Amino acid sequence: MTDTTQTAKSKGGLSDLRKMFGSGSTGRQFGILGSLIIIIIVFQIWTGGTTLSPQNLINVVSQQSYILILAIGMVMVIIMGHIDLSVGSVAAFVGIIVAKSMSEWNMPWPLAIGIGLIVGALVGAWQGFWVAYVGVPAFIVTLAGMLIFRGGNQWIGQSTTIPVPPEYGFIGAGYLPELPLPLEFNVLTMVLGLIGVAWIIYNEVRLRRQQRKIDSDTAPVWVSVVKVVILSAVILWAAWLFATGRPGTSFPISGVILLVLVVIYSFVTNRTVFGRHIYAVGGNRLAASLSGVKDRRIDFFVMMNMSVLAAVAGMIYIGRATASGPQDGNGWELDAIAAVFIGGAAVSGGIGTVIGSIIGGLVMAFLNNGLQLIGAGADAIQITKGLVLLLAVAVDVMSKRRGGPSISGLLMRRRDRSAEIAIPVPAVIPTSGTNESSQPADLPKG
Repeated sequence: MTDTTQTAKSKGGLSDLRKMFGSGSTGRQFGILGSLIIIIIVFQIWTGGTTLSPQNLINVVSQQSYILILAIGMVMVIIMGHIDLSVGSVAAFVGIIVAKSMSEWNMPWPLAIGIGLIVGALVGAWQGFWVAYVGVPAFIVTLAGMLIFRGGNQWIGQSTTIPVPPEYGFIGAGYLPELPLPLEFNVLTMVLGLIGVAWIIYNEVRLRRQQRKIDSDTAPVWVSVVKVVILSAVILWAAWLFATGRPGTSFPISGVILLVLVVIYSFVTNRTVFGRHIYAVGGNRLAASLSGVKDRRIDFFVMMNMSVLAAVAGMIYIGRATASGPQDGNGWELDAIAAVFIGGAAVSGGIGTVIGSIIGGLVMAFLNNGLQLIGAGADAIQITKGLVLLLAVAVDVMSKRRGGPSISGLLMRRRDRSAEIAIPVPAVIPTSGTNESSQPADLPKG
């Protein structure tokens, strides 16, 4: 048996396992998912089964949906090499405008939501202009924005709490409605789970077809089957937990909005020219500009998009809180940034994924929730979250310092597994009676 065959067989099992979640999967991806699973299991045992109870899962989604929405936009900002410190203040600024438009200006809630989105886009255009066309660093622009729009919130609301009408609360505190069927679970929540399973199957079939079309290295069929079965089982189990909670509850509307945004932005970042340009500019701005990418325009729209998503997060929050107040949004930017870096984004930009950021946000969410369930104080929660963030970034930095590839950078790398197979170097066979051929031809003998 040749060395090539032995190497291929020895690596085949590991390669197949890595293909379980895509050809670009690496140890860091498994590490993020593994950390989330371990955190959930530990707190599930520690709390006597409370962590995975239907009501607690509903609370986690309702409490963290707006942070995860911010993380979707923040990962695009960080990929570009920027940072946005204003998202919490922008969310509060939009929230107070939407609340006043309904409670004092008597606008219907759909019109108020439209106004909130427009205000978010205008705020984003303002900040994007300074970053893209004036050249002020995003850190400074958004630091100024954090102060400006926090002050704007307090000025418009006179530092008071403005309530929102009950019908608006459906956005932040509502659930998928019950159908008039004699069943002990929420039908629409299970339908949502089945849609998720159908998407997993479709995506896997499409991936295999594309790999065969371009004659790429394809995982064995059993790998795809196991992958689909595991993910489908997790989705259906989670859907069942949400569907069988306390009567009157099911999967939150804020969670539905989050899922829709995840699908849209995953498609935008992975399968559109705009998404490819974001990664190109974040990876090497000069090279992207010389290739014809309009980097200033990308900067502008990424910053504007972040503020629009901040507006969405702010409107969801006031729906859940039933009011808008002067302290809304405090610290949200730090939670969103932490979710992105824990999810695998690189500090230097050019690397990051929407899904990774959502997983990073869930790590922080379940960590925070678990500590609260066991009675930890706010001080312990803040210290733990800070240490987790520091560790996530330190792992990536230390990997680069050792001369190896960035661990988070491996998230975006799609390596050809065939290159991992060892290629034997042909031996030099000396001619009989002389050793001249054992020496390079261009070196002197003797």
